[in-house]
Amino acid sequence: MMLPETYHNQVQHLQESQKFKIVPEGTIEAVPFPGYSLITPPVQEDTDNADFYQKIQSYQKTLIDLPFNKNFIAPLPSSSFHLTVADLIWDRAYKDACQDNSQFEIDLRSCIAKIFQQYQNSRTNVNNPIRWQMLGLMIMPRAIGICLVPQKEEFYEEVMRLRRAVFQNPQLIALSIEQHYHFIAHITLGYFSEVPPDEERYQIAQNLSQLNQEWLSSSPEFLVKTVQLRKFDDMTQYYREPDWASLSL
Repeated sequence: MMLPETYHNQVQHLQESQKFKIVPEGTIEAVPFPGYSLITPPVQEDTDNADFYQKIQSYQKTLIDLPFNKNFIAPLPSSSFHLTVADLIWDRAYKDACQDNSQFEIDLRSCIAKIFQQYQNSRTNVNNPIRWQMLGLMIMPRAIGICLVPQKEEFYEEVMRLRRAVFQNPQLIALSIEQHYHFIAHITLGYFSEVPPDEERYQIAQNLSQLNQEWLSSSPEFLVKTVQLRKFDDMTQYYREPDWASLSL
């Protein structure tokens, strides 16, 4: 994923994200995109990773300052940075679930709380804290971010066990929640809001590859110590109530 040829291939398949739009004033705004996810606490609540996020914020600024079209990337506010452990439900599926079941959100929060409790009780090998580190720049079809890799295999397996406990839970499946994506640990920096013409993409890939080479000299560590149920109305803010499920790893 970090190879220059991968970047050149990926930029040929970029797509504009529907999570952001360019308004008449020329600025980029987040589009309503409600749902729930299991994530690490966002920046302002994650003091254990303060140094990591400080570096990531500087990386984002460097990325945005590259000679791209100003509307190419819609940067996420740094306050929203986090690691998603499991996407649960979003957008139309979330709206339909709430319409079909007036108790959906209550049922979801209760179910996640039970899953977390059962998972905590079943843990025998405690690998606290779970340590990951930055690998480099990651280009996705609709977004760009920082890719993370586990420092040990058991750290990866811990996250996978948690994901299986979530997505294989019968009560959660009954709420029409299912796994849609394989797990690739990353922290999103921004979404593509205006895809550039073909003739500009080679240079974009070159710039991104060069930037990534500069970053490879530094691989800041990221600690996964807490996973929480969070709600979002769009991609810029993730919030929770004090009594919502939280798992300490």
